[in-house]
Amino acid sequence: MPLLKQKLNKLQIEDLRKFIQDKKRTGRETCRAQAVILLNDNSSREAIESLTGFKRRQPFRLRDKYLKFGADSLRDRKKGKPKELLTKKQLKEIIKLVKSKRPKDVDAYFVNDEFWSTGILARFIERRYDIKYKSKTSYYIIFKEAKFTFHKPGRVYEKHNEVEVAEWKEKYEKQIFQALDNPNIVVLAEDEMLLSTQTTFQKIWLPQGEYPKVEISNDRQNRSVYGFLNIKTGKEQAFKTEKQNMFETVGILKKVRAIYPDKKLLIIWDGAGWHRGSVVQEFIKKDQNIETIHFPGYAPELNPQEHVWKSGRDHCSHNHFIANIDTATDEFIAFLNNQKFQYSLVGFGAVS
Repeated sequence: MPLLKQKLNKLQIEDLRKFIQDKKRTGRETCRAQAVILLNDNSSREAIESLTGFKRRQPFRLRDKYLKFGADSLRDRKKGKPKELLTKKQLKEIIKLVKSKRPKDVDAYFVNDEFWSTGILARFIERRYDIKYKSKTSYYIIFKEAKFTFHKPGRVYEKHNEVEVAEWKEKYEKQIFQALDNPNIVVLAEDEMLLSTQTTFQKIWLPQGEYPKVEISNDRQNRSVYGFLNIKTGKEQAFKTEKQNMFETVGILKKVRAIYPDKKLLIIWDGAGWHRGSVVQEFIKKDQNIETIHFPGYAPELNPQEHVWKSGRDHCSHNHFIANIDTATDEFIAFLNNQKFQYSLVGFGAVS
């Protein structure tokens, strides 16, 4: 079994022990907490399976969830009314603010945000009251209490092959986990996106009878962004380009190599032509220390870099008028490169 890169601290271990001792916990919930403790103690795979029933990577996934979301992540999923964490006084204050003010008027952190979205409300509550709900339903209820309705122009299209995804995981999961456990290998999830002066919209909440108006540009300009998420550290490296082709890709790979000059790189990306092009393959062959894996087609949910894009758009571009594409792209990249993203790849995420 691979050694852990980060041990639980004393408070976390005590938290798990109290969770186990709670008579309200089900047997399955108790086993989840026990698996996390046993894994932290470097117990053998056989011992963990014998005592808890969890096999292979399951204890690692439970541990990752616990580190991200706490003991709530170990509980059985239950339907019903979400747990209320805010006091009645706090809830009343939030509803009043949401109804009367824009995000930018209540906290300088949201200086560029004209409209309330679920994500903005969540960040505001966390910043103001140090409270974070596990479910979006709780935030929806707050908007409904404020008599808001949501508006989102948009569409969703997805073509997906579950069999192909399952075969991909079976083929590459072991290789990926071995790379993640090797300190001399950097594992990078890569993707590209287009940032445009054309305004994009995210669901926002407004009082009933009011409708959002966001200024849009008549002049459409684009910039490409290449993004590499270090799965071990959660560190993002994003780069601006004029376009996406194999020549631009090689230029970006050179910059990535400069960031990790002495490490082997395992890059996991999709099958785009500018990834498979001859110039790119020649560069990879010449480097002699880069290995690539291609995600299956039409499966963006496997790539954690997709979530990085969403976070960046939520913060920088949705519901915003973009006057200067280069300024906007630079701000977008600066935001990404100064964050850590705890997203997982086939069940394994950043631990530091």
